[in-house]
Amino acid sequence: MTLSSLTPDTIFALSSNIHVLPVVHGSGDMAHVVREIIVSRHIDCVVLPLPPSVQSFVEKGIDQLPVISLVALPEQHDDGTSSCSYVPIDPCQPVIMGIRSAMSEMIPRAFIDREVRRYHPVSWVGPDPYSLKAMPLAAFSAATMPFLPPPQDPSSRWERIRWMAFRLHELELDFSAILFLCPMTDWPWLRQAYHERMPYISPEQNISLPEWWKVESSSLYFALSELPYVTHLYERRREEARADTHLAIDGIKELVLEARSRWLASRSTTIAHETNWVTPQLLQRYFQYVRNLTLLEHRLKPDLYTLVLAAKQMAGDEFALRLLETAKTYDCQTQPSVLDTRPGVLMGIGELQDPGGNILPAVNRLQGDPLIWRRVTLRPDPSRPKAQAWTQQWNPYRQCSWPPEDQRIESFAAHVRQHSRQVLGADLGRIERFNNSLEDGIDLRATLRQWAITPQRSVRDIHVKVVPPVRGTIESLVFFFEVPADPQKFSWQTTWYAEHQEESTLSFYATPFSPNMVGPGIGQACYGGALFLYPPRLIPDIWENPLFDFATSLEERLLAGACAHSQEPVVAVVSPVPLTWAWRKMARRFGRKLLPIPLHRFSGQTIARLRQFHVLNGHEIRSYAAKFIRE
Repeated sequence: MTLSSLTPDTIFALSSNIHVLPVVHGSGDMAHVVREIIVSRHIDCVVLPLPPSVQSFVEKGIDQLPVISLVALPEQHDDGTSSCSYVPIDPCQPVIMGIRSAMSEMIPRAFIDREVRRYHPVSWVGPDPYSLKAMPLAAFSAATMPFLPPPQDPSSRWERIRWMAFRLHELELDFSAILFLCPMTDWPWLRQAYHERMPYISPEQNISLPEWWKVESSSLYFALSELPYVTHLYERRREEARADTHLAIDGIKELVLEARSRWLASRSTTIAHETNWVTPQLLQRYFQYVRNLTLLEHRLKPDLYTLVLAAKQMAGDEFALRLLETAKTYDCQTQPSVLDTRPGVLMGIGELQDPGGNILPAVNRLQGDPLIWRRVTLRPDPSRPKAQAWTQQWNPYRQCSWPPEDQRIESFAAHVRQHSRQVLGADLGRIERFNNSLEDGIDLRATLRQWAITPQRSVRDIHVKVVPPVRGTIESLVFFFEVPADPQKFSWQTTWYAEHQEESTLSFYATPFSPNMVGPGIGQACYGGALFLYPPRLIPDIWENPLFDFATSLEERLLAGACAHSQEPVVAVVSPVPLTWAWRKMARRFGRKLLPIPLHRFSGQTIARLRQFHVLNGHEIRSYAAKFIRE
């Protein structure tokens, strides 16, 4: 055979009757390749690298798809311990896809792996099969050959390879167009054993009978090769007869969008204005970040850890938790099926809990990339019984804030005060002709306007801006986050006094914290509006002061308190709507002037983060509050 005669058909052909298709387990992209080859070629037998004892249960499990199950092979060891190997009935597994396609095309199947009392897996991390979108399978397989782990002689793996080569010789007597889905790790040595007709050892006897179990919904992540939500999308595309060529990546995008929808729905009851701050622009940066993290790990497709880590860093714990919950969702598992009468099994990494409650070491016979535990810190929502217990233990006579949130919102208030002073200075600015100083910079608009009306170049002048220094400061700063404010929603109104000179006197109305306990002695609330008075001083509580009983809304009472207690003539008001005539009239009543600042001038993500704050049931709670408060 010459080099020019080497084609994909000749590379994968063991003989004129047998073609080998090297597959990487645990890949939806490889499963797509397997399906396309089976339905597009003339094949009279599909050969699988599984033992004959599991054929009946595996094909029954495939008939029950999209409900996920597994076929377990119990193993008894000489020391009296037990373990098992199992075959997951996963629609994204190439071998399962091969059986499923062959069954739909009425093609005979042959299971030819050697029966063994104990299965020894091959640990190997191969290239990402997503590259098959841009390169042929022959090139992909050839590129992996130098890195494949060779079998030891003698070893159980070598004996299995030789037995499968012998079985191929037998099948060749009955079929003329055989397709063998060979594991990528075995195909060079199987080719060698086939051509050299190496001696073989017959299958072991007295093996345990296989068992067929349904996988519990909570354990599907450990049984499926792709994310459960992406597997659900594959099954939905199959049911709708739609293409799934690029679903490995498009499914990740659909997953993130679905997680965003669930996140928005969970927040809509507490925040109405800033719920949609996970914008398309942020999602674009998120996908770029996920891509970069994936490439740093020498992969083409992100795993769940990468997706959740990026979500936590870019959108916070709450969004990351919604993404994690969505990724584990597989709605098809609740469909009625024959498996409802079968016992359920719980899965883990390298172990499973059988229906009898025994935890057994378990080996996946179709294992893709090895699964490992990776740590990412997320603070989930507490269970309802815990939250109710924390509410009952609350001491109504003790209350304080969380210092990191105090620093954050005081820093933001200082920034808004500085911005307000700049706005005041801009109103006092004037334009002058340039003489001997640029003052506060050239005013290009005024200069060009003057040049346009002056035809003679010799008399064209440059104009500069003169902004005089602003006298005074902004003492009272008012935030309105929702206008109009619903008194039933923002039913908690109070005044907090500063603990030190770096804090403001704070009067606010917010959602009650007792229905939203996040930890023992820790409640979460949401600002509806707030008044910051700095430098701090003691003032009567504006919510109990009869001086402000004329106010008809929460906004008016808060604004009246700001105007009454401000020692400066200007009160800055940050609001999502323009200031009303009634508000300005009330300010004049107290001899004050309102300075409007649009709320949309600031980042929605920043505002949403500032609005959420925590109430602690005493100063001692601060020692452990960080363990429960989500950033």
